[in-house]
Amino acid sequence: MTVDKNTIDYLAKLARIKIGHDEIERIVSDIESILSYVSQLDQLNTENIGPAKHVLPFFNVCRKDEVKPSLPVEEVLKNAPEKTTNLFKVPKII
Repeated sequence: MTVDKNTIDYLAKLARIKIGHDEIERIVSDIESILSYVSQLDQLNTENIGPAKHVLPFFNVCRKDEVKPSLPVEEVLKNAPEKTTNLFKVPKII
């Protein structure tokens, strides 16, 4: 894949960002360098390598879902600026 000034100008318009003409040359060079580096991955033999779900061998890292007593409703709502019965009252957002 090649990147030129027109490509960078087009992407800048899509992203709605202003890029000076002096910056375009540097960006073209940087992106070509990045693409060249990433293209080295095409040379790797990945035939016998399966997809990785995670780089570390995590198994079940979640804690058990155990029922525990919670705070009383009065304690939870005691600092609420506004409340209605046992609920927080918040402004309507549409």
